[in-house]
Amino acid sequence: MTPTPDRETLHILIASPLEADNVARIAGAAADRAVVIYVPDLLPTPKYVADHNGTKPQLSEAEKARWLELLADADILFDFDWLAPERLPETAPRLRWVQGTSAGVGEFLERTGLARSSILITTAAGVHASALAEFTLLGLLYFRRRVPWLLERQAMHSWQRYTNRELAGTRVLVVGLGAVGREIARTLAALGLEVWGSRRSPDPTMPPGVTRLVTAAELRAVLPHVQALVLSCPLTKVTRHMIGRAELAALSPESVLVNVGRGALIDEPQLIAALREKRIAGAVLDVFETEPLPPDNPLWDMPNVLVSPHSASTVEAENRRIVDLFIANLHRYLAGQILINQYGRDRGY
Repeated sequence: MTPTPDRETLHILIASPLEADNVARIAGAAADRAVVIYVPDLLPTPKYVADHNGTKPQLSEAEKARWLELLADADILFDFDWLAPERLPETAPRLRWVQGTSAGVGEFLERTGLARSSILITTAAGVHASALAEFTLLGLLYFRRRVPWLLERQAMHSWQRYTNRELAGTRVLVVGLGAVGREIARTLAALGLEVWGSRRSPDPTMPPGVTRLVTAAELRAVLPHVQALVLSCPLTKVTRHMIGRAELAALSPESVLVNVGRGALIDEPQLIAALREKRIAGAVLDVFETEPLPPDNPLWDMPNVLVSPHSASTVEAENRRIVDLFIANLHRYLAGQILINQYGRDRGY
């Protein structure tokens, strides 16, 4: 249920770095109902475009007091408090709604205790769909078209003709058919791949591009029959380590595993063992159990692994798309309507 605003002019506090034009767009979206507060000097410094964490500032006592004063008067937050998110129910007593900038906030909310608060939380689910679909395609092509082998031959100045394998006709299973999974399925199907899908919801509707729906109970049984496995589902108590020793053993030696969901969906030591023993052809990983990935983690140096530093979804248009979502939700909030991407505490996403 959407909380009812309890004062005529709402205070929207932007809590992570944002470009001036996007701040202006938010300010103009409901100028007659809300005032937008953005004080970049009190926020982390971004290291790249759409960096929502950045380098935390060393605030003076006066600056810290100013930030806490702004929090205490905020009705709505664009992103979570960077200083002490676990204390939001205390430091922001007026706060009714937080628009997150990430799709997967479940772990963060559990860790900070915000999952048990009464604050309405919306995620950025769907904002990153096209970028993650492109990354998935890149990863599948990387191994299917033998890019590591080509780079090796190029370094050797070796001209050796060979027979290619097409990506078209490959059968891929996409686990998680939210906005990201559906876009991955649509993109891959358009290029001639046979796409199977699996989702938690019992909804029998076949998403565009998907030719078969697989239940969670059927997952292990169908793995020997696919050449690629793509994980795009949220991390919950049910999905943690959903891909372990048995699932990796069920995959064929020519299969490729792509993870654009969360690192803990996979039992990482078991994945490392499977890759070392070449029980699968390769892994394309944007997320890991421990981030940043430790320098001594074997995944860094494996020739059959493509490592991305949790950046597959970070594109130049990301902030604009998140602001589009926030503005749409702001209009809904002011109208007392259900917001897009409301976090479900019972689901964990």
